[in-house]
Amino acid sequence: MNNLASFNHLNPDSILKSMESIGFEPTGRCVPLNSVENRVYDIEVEDKTRYVTKFYRPGRWSKEQIQEEHDFLFELRDAEIPVLAPIQLEKGKSIYDFENLMFAIWPLRTGRIIEEIAESDLQQLGRLLGRIHSVGKAKQTKYRPRLDIQNHAQKALSLIEDGGWIANQNLLKRYKDAALITFTTYENLINTYAIPMQRIHGDCHKGNLLHSKDGFSFLDFDDFLEGPVVQDFWMLLPFGGSKEQYERELFFEGYQEFAELSDNWLKLIEPLRGIRYIHYAAWIAKRWTDPSFPNLFPHFGTEEYWLNETLDLEKMGTALQESSDLYPEENFDQKKAPKEELSNKDFFWDWEG
Repeated sequence: MNNLASFNHLNPDSILKSMESIGFEPTGRCVPLNSVENRVYDIEVEDKTRYVTKFYRPGRWSKEQIQEEHDFLFELRDAEIPVLAPIQLEKGKSIYDFENLMFAIWPLRTGRIIEEIAESDLQQLGRLLGRIHSVGKAKQTKYRPRLDIQNHAQKALSLIEDGGWIANQNLLKRYKDAALITFTTYENLINTYAIPMQRIHGDCHKGNLLHSKDGFSFLDFDDFLEGPVVQDFWMLLPFGGSKEQYERELFFEGYQEFAELSDNWLKLIEPLRGIRYIHYAAWIAKRWTDPSFPNLFPHFGTEEYWLNETLDLEKMGTALQESSDLYPEENFDQKKAPKEELSNKDFFWDWEG
C-alpha cells in the first residue's frame, strides 16, 4: 500500500498503534476532528490526558518543511506567544513515522472558535499578531514556499489549465486573462512599494483563532510560508464601510506596538484575494482523487462553478484596473481583456437555443 493509500485508509486501530509506537498507552478513545487537508484526531491515553494527533497528507510537505513549521512554533512559544506547539518527546524530536506516514502530537487546548471579533478584543488581537510577525521577521525560511507569482500563483493556474478543468476554451481564456491582471497587479505593488516578505501564518482566519480563559491563540500553521504580512490580515479583519475602518484602526493600533505596517501594503489585499481564489480551486483539483473531496465540494468543476469563479475574478480585475489608488498606473502595461457578450451556449454544451 502506498503512502496516500495508507493515509486514505487510516482507521482507529492504526491510529492507536501509532500512539503506542511512541510510548503512549491509549485508552481506545479516538475522535476525528474537523480537517480536510490532514487527518487529525483527539486521542486519550491511560492517565486520561488527551492529545491531538495529526497525520500529514503525503506529498504536500517534505519532512524538512514540516520541521521548519515546528521550529517556527517553538520560536513563538519560547517568546511566550500563545500558540500551540507540537510535543517533543525525545532529543527535540517532534515528527514521528508510522506506516510510512508522518505525524505529530499536540496538547489538547479547549476553547471556542469565534464567529465575530468583539470590538474590545481588537487591540489585544492586533498585539498578538504583531508579536507573531515580529518573531517571523527575525529570519527567513529555508524550505517553506514563498507567496510569489511564479511558485505560488502561476503554478496553481497551470494546474487548473493543464488538468483540463475548464473545458470551455472561451471561458478558460477569460479566467486566465482575469488571473493575469491580478498577478500583474500583485507583482507591481510589491515592486513599487518595496513590500517585504517574511515568515507569516499564511491561513489567518477566524477558524484558526481559538479563544479561551487565557485569551487568544492562533492554531494550525500548516500553511506557514514566507509572504507579505497583509496575507494575515485580509481574511481576519472586516474591510468595507466606516465601522469596519474604525475596527481595523483599533486592530492596527495594537499591531503596530510590535510590528511595522505601511498603508501602502494594504493595497495588496484585493490581488491577494484573487490569488487565493485561484490557489483554492487548484487545491481542490489536486486532491480530487481523495474520496472526501467530491463529497465536500459536489459543485466543483461544473460549468456553473467556473463561470462564477471567472466572473468574480473579472469583477476584481476591472476594479483593480480602474483604481489608481490600488494600482500604480505608470507600472501597468497589461491592457484590459476585451469584454465579450456570453450566452448560455458558451457555458452549457447541451444548450440548443
